[in-house]
Amino acid sequence: MRALVVPIKSFTVAKLRLAPVLDAGERAELARRLAAGVLDAAGALPRYVVCDDPEVASFARRHGAEVIWTPGLGLSGAVQAGVASLAAYGVDLVVVAHADLPNAGALDALGDDGEVTLIPDLRGDGTNVAVVPAGVGFRFAYGPGSFSRHRAEAARLGLTCTVVHDDRFAADIDVPEDLVRLAIVPAPPAPVGAPRSSPGLPGAEAN
Repeated sequence: MRALVVPIKSFTVAKLRLAPVLDAGERAELARRLAAGVLDAAGALPRYVVCDDPEVASFARRHGAEVIWTPGLGLSGAVQAGVASLAAYGVDLVVVAHADLPNAGALDALGDDGEVTLIPDLRGDGTNVAVVPAGVGFRFAYGPGSFSRHRAEAARLGLTCTVVHDDRFAADIDVPEDLVRLAIVPAPPAPVGAPRSSPGLPGAEAN
């Protein structure tokens, strides 16, 4: 059995780093739209949302997700509790995806049984998607540098870890520059003769 876990914080405090360009209502609406897209990318996976906000819980249920209530645990603790709950239900492999991936592909196609799969963000710093065996006690450690910590955690557990570089999952929305890069807001005119960047190609490396 496999399942998707999406941690979602209160929409009223979501994306505060976008405050220079979006007001509170716009940030909340963007957070809802992004989260809905990630849940829709679950494919055949049962969907679970870990949260501690009643509005988010209602939103999750409207989008076909079960709610795992995780009050006051923070991001890492909430995900840890959600994965542990699913392991107790008999789930073997959990796909943990952040709620702010605007181009998420088919999440049910990721990961292999008994192995860890990690997809870092475009900066190679955060962990946008982590696929982990549910019952092994994988310790989540989100925040700056989480990608390196999660690779180290897979090594601690003696699990094969595959790193996937795929822009569909690596692109996320954190700062105003991300809105421009992903064409969610218009970019300022480029200087004449400025080079254009080209998108990266998906790939993978196994450790």
